[in-house]
Amino acid sequence: MKALTWHGKADVRVDTVADPVVQDPTDVIVKVTTTGLCGSDLHLYQVFGPFLEPGDILGHEPMGIVEETGPDVSAVRPGDRVVVPFNVSCGTCFMCARGLHSQCETTQVREHGKGASLFGYTKLYGQVPGGQAEYLRVPFGNTLPVKVPDGPPDDRFVYLSDVLPTAWQAVQYADVPAGGSLAVLGLGPIGDMCTRVAAHLGVDTVIGLDLVAERLDRARGHGVQVLDLGQDDDVVSAVRDLTDGRGPDAVIDAVGLEAHGATVAAGAQALTGLLPDPLAARLMKRAGVDRLSALYLAIELVRRGGTISLSGVYGGMADPIPMLTLFDKQVQLRMGQANVWRWIEDLLPLVRDGDPLGVEDFATHRLPLGQAPEAYEMFQKKRDGAVKVLFTP
Repeated sequence: MKALTWHGKADVRVDTVADPVVQDPTDVIVKVTTTGLCGSDLHLYQVFGPFLEPGDILGHEPMGIVEETGPDVSAVRPGDRVVVPFNVSCGTCFMCARGLHSQCETTQVREHGKGASLFGYTKLYGQVPGGQAEYLRVPFGNTLPVKVPDGPPDDRFVYLSDVLPTAWQAVQYADVPAGGSLAVLGLGPIGDMCTRVAAHLGVDTVIGLDLVAERLDRARGHGVQVLDLGQDDDVVSAVRDLTDGRGPDAVIDAVGLEAHGATVAAGAQALTGLLPDPLAARLMKRAGVDRLSALYLAIELVRRGGTISLSGVYGGMADPIPMLTLFDKQVQLRMGQANVWRWIEDLLPLVRDGDPLGVEDFATHRLPLGQAPEAYEMFQKKRDGAVKVLFTP
């Protein structure tokens, strides 16, 4: 089969690799019909090379048709249409039973002290082959795939794999009070969807902040008040002017570790990339630093007693955090990988019975998988208005 594989920093290729096969009685083989390119994939493209090996298959936002099932699978059968969550979760352990599928005890990567395994996401998270491929082996066939109806286009359902539950969880964790306000930092796929989810859930004031004109225009077109981080001289004052002088009740950081404007951390990341992989991996696990510009801005923006919800991925182990400010402002922090299945019951009706979140036109680019290397570069450099890219294997 054809699959998108990692070969080095900013070097991904479409290779011919072995087809996946049923290995366990509850495995399912899915023929992928649509698969997404996520902002988190850019972390692999640029930063997490020490935890990857040439030939690793990337991608964690797939959906498709069940091609084959193991002998113990009864929940789905060949021909069923399914979405595959990015968490590799069993659905039955202590953590899954509590809605913490990203902490699944069955697939935790204990060797590295990490939570549940993830599709297509480095040795730190299990080195499970990913979904930017023609076929995908999916374990836990009775509990992991999300069965969706035939009929509506893939665009209606594919975001159940990651974008929708990640945005939904971010807004739930933000816990905006009735009549309250929310600022969203970063209007890429997750930040954009956060603004849509917040509006759908009735948040009175939604403010979106970004540097990219096309992303600001896109959010503005959905009724969001937007501020350009590159043009507004005092964005903190501008946000306070929109929120009774206090700042928003909650801030979502949808940017994460590759934020702009953090030159020291960017330099440290670049230097780490020059080290031999075993040494770089040890350094990143013990002393890695993130670019924290977005988080620092979130801390400054949020009102006293407010909440910061982190959905952007961070990976540093030695990040300098202004604890005095967090403590003094009495800020609440909530964060973590989305627990996909925790939110499926809330989300499935929104994509099955209508399209209140605008998912059918959410993608900016639909490309064949063969163009994935060019798409990664385009997305990383924010060219051609790229916000969300979907591949057709």
